[in-house]
Order: sequence, then structure tokens, then C-alpha cells
Amino acid sequence: MFPHAKIYISQTEADAMKLTGDNIVRVNFTDGPYKNFLGSQRITDTLVMVRAEGHIKGNSVSILQDGDTYYMFHGDVTYTDAALQENELSVVFEDEEKARKTLTRVREFCKQNPTVYCSTHCPEGYLNVEQKKIVKL
Repeated sequence: MFPHAKIYISQTEADAMKLTGDNIVRVNFTDGPYKNFLGSQRITDTLVMVRAEGHIKGNSVSILQDGDTYYMFHGDVTYTDAALQENELSVVFEDEEKARKTLTRVREFCKQNPTVYCSTHCPEGYLNVEQKKIVKL
């Protein structure tokens, strides 16, 4: 549908998948910390990608700011909102320690910032976006 769309993906993940093409933009998280995340890369004025390792070595999360509200788009920090609320890892992970640190950072971000938690593996994420539902932890 979008033949000229750019795909922003961590350098680590892009290299592991041997992705090529002019539309692949490798992200190296060179913009330093963003809020409580250690590595970030600003994509636009309102969209930033943050390092979120654990599920896989190159995992990332995208955070879109709309006024005072943040939309956190992710695939593999948790599979459900319940896991986020219960502080439980609910995904397969390559590195449990890094996955735990990522989950802790995500939970802290959500506590400090009004965040719509947008999981991509379950219907809750889509409903959260439609309803602009702020996660409460």
C-alpha cells in the first residue's frame, strides 16, 4: 500500500535480518537518553524510538507525543495490558535481565507520563488507541 514508505528499524535488527533497500532506515539510538530510556533516536518532532532490548537484541519501542499524551507502540514488551499492570514478562526473550529492565523502564515511563499503551499483539492495544485510554499503574 505504501511503496515509498520508510521503515525505521534498529541497526542490530536490520543487520540480523539482512534487510536492504532505500526504504530501510537503520536506527542507532544516537540521540542519547529520552525520559528514562537510555538510548533514543528522534524520527520526527513528535516521534522517538527508544532502545528496548530483551525480547531480541535489537528490540525498540516507538513513542509518539500528542500534546500532553504519549502513545507507546511496541510489539514485545508485554503481550497484554494485564502483564504490564502485574509487572510480569509475558513474552519470549533472548535476554531475561534486559527484558526485565525494559519492562521496568516502560512501567516507570507510564507512571510518570500520561501514556496510551499500544500493544500490537492483542486487541487491547487497538482499543486503547481508539479510546485514547491512559494506562493506570
